Amino acid sequence: MEKAIQTFARQWLKDTEHWHSQAPEFQYDLSAEILAMTQVFSSNDPTQHLLASKGAPEAVADLCHLPTAERDIIHQQVLSMAERGLRVLGIAKGQWQGKELPPSQHDFSFTFLGLVGFVDPPRAEVPAAIAECRAAGVRIIMMTGDHPATARAIAQQVNLSTRTAVMTGAEVAALSDAELHEQLQHVDMFTRLQPEQKLRLVQILQQNGEVVAMTGDGVNDAPALKAANIGIAMGERGTDVAREAAALVLLDDSFASIVAAIRQGRRIYDNITKATAFTFAVHMPIIVLALIPALLHWPILLLPVHIVLLELLIDPACSIVFEAEPEASDIMTRPPRKLTDSPFAFNTLLYPLLQGIAVAEVLLLGYWLLDGQSFQAGEIRGAMFMGLVLGLCLLILANRDAARTLLHGLTASNPWIWRMFGAVGLLLVVVFTVPVLRDIMGFSIMGIPQLVAGLALVLGIGVSLEILRWVSGHVKRAYAIRPYEDHPL
Repeated sequence: MEKAIQTFARQWLKDTEHWHSQAPEFQYDLSAEILAMTQVFSSNDPTQHLLASKGAPEAVADLCHLPTAERDIIHQQVLSMAERGLRVLGIAKGQWQGKELPPSQHDFSFTFLGLVGFVDPPRAEVPAAIAECRAAGVRIIMMTGDHPATARAIAQQVNLSTRTAVMTGAEVAALSDAELHEQLQHVDMFTRLQPEQKLRLVQILQQNGEVVAMTGDGVNDAPALKAANIGIAMGERGTDVAREAAALVLLDDSFASIVAAIRQGRRIYDNITKATAFTFAVHMPIIVLALIPALLHWPILLLPVHIVLLELLIDPACSIVFEAEPEASDIMTRPPRKLTDSPFAFNTLLYPLLQGIAVAEVLLLGYWLLDGQSFQAGEIRGAMFMGLVLGLCLLILANRDAARTLLHGLTASNPWIWRMFGAVGLLLVVVFTVPVLRDIMGFSIMGIPQLVAGLALVLGIGVSLEILRWVSGHVKRAYAIRPYEDHPL
């Protein structure tokens, strides 16, 4: 508002007797006791000072010691302006005769000049962004120093809340923490707030276990920005103090950018969870196929070169395929996830661990059947490797969305799925057809029986994953627990 006043004065008052370009020699800052500020300017007479005051209209009227009747008239004018969404300041002037300035603004004698209204309309995208936040379980609370009628008018313009109750800073100061906590359950608009009151509201919300993101642009927002879990300062019109106190700075000052960040954050968390689940699932059969033959004195199924090759496939799957996963359709209709949720939580990893065990069981059963059919060690090893590598692809599909079938995972949009599967198919063709590589891998020449055995293993893995998905879905619905990738964020 200070910049708006200076811009207006520079445009309309410059080169007139009303234009004063000198800096004030002293300033009485806004305080909790007086919601107004006064600047003291020097004059040609060193014992005479010019005074300019602005602030909340009721505070400026009090500085002017106006009678009740005049204050009532001003109050009605302020209310009329505020109901139109204007931010209203009272303006007064005065003079002080003497070399020493008094300790308080109240010691001056002011003349009330009038009211100044500021239009700061919300951006067109704000109502839709607030509605998206509400659907995502994100509560929006207005904390402002403006008049209650101004706050209510702006809130109506952006559809901030269905609650119409408003609390002022004076009412907040009169409540204990417990009483204020109770009011926070029912009030979404707080007006005429001081910096310490904004800070107190943030701290009470945090004490109740809430994750608080605070936006602001002024010096008076800095304490709350610093205390919030996520302080977000305005980059275009924010003060340096606000930007230093905040954890994030919005370059475009758009509330919609915050909502976009929430959406992107939820997508990233989803994809990290999926990649983590896949990593645990795919390593279970590798561990089992490496340990069980050694414990039971079977022929070695996985050589070190096999494990290295598998890891070269697993890493791109995690870093490229799952990173490119599009957002879920319900990503902005879930409630916020709990602070204790983690991609490494037991209830999150239980399902992928069961997936890995199911794949390992199919492969071990396949080994037992192939060994009983007098297959050679190199043939069994080749069929097992084919089943394991293609099973890795099935695990990618299964962990894209554990609530849907493998075929849905194959058709859902992700440009890297078919590229990954193409690379896997090319790898299998190379290691089974190039003699040098086939010998290094310990495989025999791929014959029809070996190929059929490998494809049968893949089919068995797919069936076992689908059975596990079906059983898991029924169990979770019975206990009203959603699958890990449906956990709210």
